[in-house]
Amino acid sequence: MCAFSPVVNQPLNRRADTRSVALHSDPGEPGLAPALRRLGRTPLARLIAGGTAGNEQLTAATGVVLLLLLAALGVTIVRIGSLLNAHMFLGMLLIGPVVLKMASTGYRFVRYYAANPRYRSKGPPPAAMRLIAPIVVLSTVVVFASGVALLFAGPGSRGTLTPLHKASFIVWLVFTGLHVLGHLAELPAALQADGESRGSWDDHGGSWDDHGSGRGARALSLAGAIVGGLVLALLVESQFGVWSHFHRHLH
Repeated sequence: MCAFSPVVNQPLNRRADTRSVALHSDPGEPGLAPALRRLGRTPLARLIAGGTAGNEQLTAATGVVLLLLLAALGVTIVRIGSLLNAHMFLGMLLIGPVVLKMASTGYRFVRYYAANPRYRSKGPPPAAMRLIAPIVVLSTVVVFASGVALLFAGPGSRGTLTPLHKASFIVWLVFTGLHVLGHLAELPAALQADGESRGSWDDHGGSWDDHGSGRGARALSLAGAIVGGLVLALLVESQFGVWSHFHRHLH
């Protein structure tokens, strides 16, 4: 829809003109309030503009990406001898999506316990999921931190770090499996969750329209997490050679 100047009723073709009219017009003018809100949105505000539905959608989409990457990682574990480099590469790649998943679920946690009305009305996750959540988070941190430490410390550290990496992986696998099963039934609906519907309200009490749902920002965040993990894996790829050399000589 084209914006018009309230003075001469002419279409405004430049972003600067639209901003000027928005800043010097009456906020109560019909149709102007949404424009004012859009202009004032920061990138973070756009990311969370979808409210609880947007948060649910981002968490679910990130979860699907993680499931696919973890399935590939599982193949490398079964054939770790011939796929050691692929195992290390996927492990580093996973860090980006894992961080995003923890951020999205952590955001819901903070908003709920900060008594945000929308997150309060949605309610907390099931009690069983809340009980295992700290174990999932802790084991995730330990398994990835120990894996990264092993990569950089080299084969000489395997006497102490390898048992920790394996034990934390077993704990992580069990509780993450329970976590996935607990949310599997609601995954399709969560992926279709849409914060764009007119007449909805954002976390700060203001309505949003089709241009302020945050869907694009969420898609960019997920893509950014994947690309970030990929870049990280490529940056540390030179470290893989030490382990490959050690493994060849070991067998």
